[in-house]
Amino acid sequence: MSAAALTDSELSLTPPAQDKMAELMGQVEDNVEGIRVFATPGGCSGVSFGMTFTDQLNDDDRVREYEGVKVIVDPATLEHIRGVEIDFVGEGAEARFVFNNLQPTGGGCGTCGSQGGCS
Repeated sequence: MSAAALTDSELSLTPPAQDKMAELMGQVEDNVEGIRVFATPGGCSGVSFGMTFTDQLNDDDRVREYEGVKVIVDPATLEHIRGVEIDFVGEGAEARFVFNNLQPTGGGCGTCGSQGGCS
């Protein structure tokens, strides 16, 4: 199965995010296919974003490989994160992945982006 590639204009990772993802991938089982970025309804911005390890690559997934780490996005999530940059900021207990450049979805209390970050 060969998934279509994600482009820089669809999703990008900063070097710190790439490094942290590679570090995390080194700590999991060999059968993990990659890191899936996902969107779920809810949260004050209307959509919440997250990431999880996945052992499944679907036919319609889009994939971007960074230094041996596959970042996987399904078509529905791509509609919400197109143009997003994922960064990794902070140290220790304050460290987190941040989704920059998210487009507002009509929520009343802001978005998960560079100001507050997503955990």
